[in-house]
Amino acid sequence: MDADVIVVGGGLAGLVAAAEVADAGRSVILLDQEPEASLGGQAFWSFGGLFLVDSPEQRRMGIRDSHELAWQDWLGTAGFDRHEDEDLWARRWAEAYVDFASGEKRAWLREQGIGLFPLVNWAERGGYDATGHGNSVPRFHLTWGTGPGVIAPFVRRVRASSRVTLRFRHRVDLLLTDDGSVTGVAGSILAPSDVRRGEPSSREVVGDFALRAQTVIVTAGGIGGNHDLVRQNWPARLGEPPKSMLTGVPAHVDGRMVGITESAGGRVVNRDRMWHYTEGITNWDPIWPGHGIRILPGPSSLWLDATGKRLPVPLFPGFDTLGTLTHLARSGHDHSWFLLTQKIIEKEFALSGSEQNPDLTGKDVRLLLQRVRPGAPAPVEAFKRHGVDFVVADRLPELVAGMNKLTDTPLLDAADIERQVLARDREMANPFTKDLQITALRGARAYRGDRLIRVASPHRLLDPSAGPLIAVKLHILTRKTLGGLQTDLSSRVLGTDGTPVPGLYAAGEIAGFGGGGMHGYRALEGTFLGGCLFSGRVAGRAAAEATG
Repeated sequence: MDADVIVVGGGLAGLVAAAEVADAGRSVILLDQEPEASLGGQAFWSFGGLFLVDSPEQRRMGIRDSHELAWQDWLGTAGFDRHEDEDLWARRWAEAYVDFASGEKRAWLREQGIGLFPLVNWAERGGYDATGHGNSVPRFHLTWGTGPGVIAPFVRRVRASSRVTLRFRHRVDLLLTDDGSVTGVAGSILAPSDVRRGEPSSREVVGDFALRAQTVIVTAGGIGGNHDLVRQNWPARLGEPPKSMLTGVPAHVDGRMVGITESAGGRVVNRDRMWHYTEGITNWDPIWPGHGIRILPGPSSLWLDATGKRLPVPLFPGFDTLGTLTHLARSGHDHSWFLLTQKIIEKEFALSGSEQNPDLTGKDVRLLLQRVRPGAPAPVEAFKRHGVDFVVADRLPELVAGMNKLTDTPLLDAADIERQVLARDREMANPFTKDLQITALRGARAYRGDRLIRVASPHRLLDPSAGPLIAVKLHILTRKTLGGLQTDLSSRVLGTDGTPVPGLYAAGEIAGFGGGGMHGYRALEGTFLGGCLFSGRVAGRAAAEATG
């Protein structure tokens, strides 16, 4: 044996699993096809949001949360509806994860040295009934340090351990088996590469390798960087796959290990469950091909489809990602529009990604204070100036003319858009309204966190003092795989007969973050990094125990 455990994939789940194996006194080899610069994987690029329930941060903000309420929200969001052997373990993982988020998760994060921003954000607000999709209360806790702050403790742990061997540019092409048991891995050694983190690296093969261990943990991520696989697995319920998409993850998130693990006997379930965003914008300073950034919007922007029709209730910004994706996919167009004011962009536009939030990522309090001062954050202003998807004008006719220039065929009628904007603005004259988006944004400002940093005071879009007017062309942005390798509560990969494949474990996105799809159809946000942390911890501890 070359090690007790081999971990395939150096992202967040792999780092956590390797650290837990080493802490248990076992030897572990951590393999990754990318150069050392990309250790930590796509988690490095994240905003660092974590789902927590009944936390001190929530209580300080006047939020009353509970395990019961969180589980109600999870079930209403996940919509588990498939026969037992496909959703059985997914639901069990969901229960275990909500228990974790309601219990020891925060204390464990603090033990790792992970701090949290004191203001709790409200993602995926839903807008249906109490048992439907969405978070009933704010639960999105930002990591102080964003994605780099999440991975840093586990990078330190694996680098500090003499029991961990890191091997970069090792691409696994095959899981070795013996009489049905996984006994190791084989693959290609790729040419050394000095590309920056996230940039595409060479696939030139310069050698091969084979390694053996008692157990193998696969943590190689999802399919978001592989548009062919995304389209292949695209569900009919979401309409036709988009002809054009931006990419929200580095190119190395290619989904290769899904098929490789399936060939070794692992069962893949819920392939058609996926999580892509509808608020993607083209990165004016890209790192990987087709690099898109997601706008994390407040609720005030007017959302129009490609033809200028306002999206139906409750498809407001930040309320129902998958519902909006379904509506837009069936419209026959791959883009939509935000229409807003300078006053809204200053308060409500955040950009997902560690590199787009230098204040939180760099733990810079002085820079952070600029968020409550006049003016949009510098990265947002940079997109407004340089981004190809932004149009700025003082008057609505000029704005619509600029919007039409960004499409091959002019699809927008200025008079119709003016009619909708004026109708919306008339509703601002009273403290009551029949416009449910206005009701929602007024309700959001009842929460102190939204009032302070996330929701602009209600105003007319055509109020000159709130201008200039801004339009943003939005694209579909690939991101997360919600289905994957089916695992039991010890992260053992299950075979087609429902029994564990000996020697094989999986964690993170490739396992649907646990059980082959613990999110079901939809996610409550803050649950992807948390899913990697939780499933990586479970897999590492279970694999270590199995090698004892």
